[in-house]
Amino acid sequence: MELIPIQNFIFMLIPLAVVGYYYYAWTDNSKEVLYATFRMVTQLLLIGYALVYIFKNDSWYIGSFIVLVMITMSSFIVLRNIQNRNISLFSIIFFAIAAGGTINLLLVIEFVLELTPFYEPRYVIPIAGMIYANSMNAVSLAAERFEKERKTSTYEEAVKVAFRACMIPTINSFLAVGLVSLPGMMTGQILSGVDPLIAVRYQIIVMAMILGSSGISVVLYLKMISKVEA
Repeated sequence: MELIPIQNFIFMLIPLAVVGYYYYAWTDNSKEVLYATFRMVTQLLLIGYALVYIFKNDSWYIGSFIVLVMITMSSFIVLRNIQNRNISLFSIIFFAIAAGGTINLLLVIEFVLELTPFYEPRYVIPIAGMIYANSMNAVSLAAERFEKERKTSTYEEAVKVAFRACMIPTINSFLAVGLVSLPGMMTGQILSGVDPLIAVRYQIIVMAMILGSSGISVVLYLKMISKVEA
């Protein structure tokens, strides 16, 4: 695929400006969309240069550090959506994302892809990014919903509502894939010239690991949060 000219990115600012306007009008926050966009661009540029270095050096300890940063930052992002923040809650979020995500990461790279050697940063880091990002989103939705439900419901009722709510986006994507949408990884592979049937197999793996990691992370979080309340 050809390199996209920088000036072409200006066209994508138009819908972002529309979203930013209504975000400000309806939430009274004029900076969050702008700040998030700035961080997105900056972080992607930085990780792009970092990945070039990591792929060339093939260093497992640098790659492991990147994975640790992913888990840590995703935990902080989840924590920002919760009102009652404390170190115990951060520890629970960190453990839930790390455990739920890492279980699926190890299964994929060791038993599904059968990578040799075990650590190949070109595969491990992108896969880890998808896993931990989706675990982060699921735990964030569950934590925010659980906190609200606990104000009017018992622990058991709040768990049921929070778990179902956080699973809606992922389950919806399962139901829509192939009919409504072609997921990002599959689309990228097809655009790069990969046979669609090969792309489908990889996408099935991705979809399964996303639901598995998200679900396990949320279960761990909701199980462990009861100890904080006790």
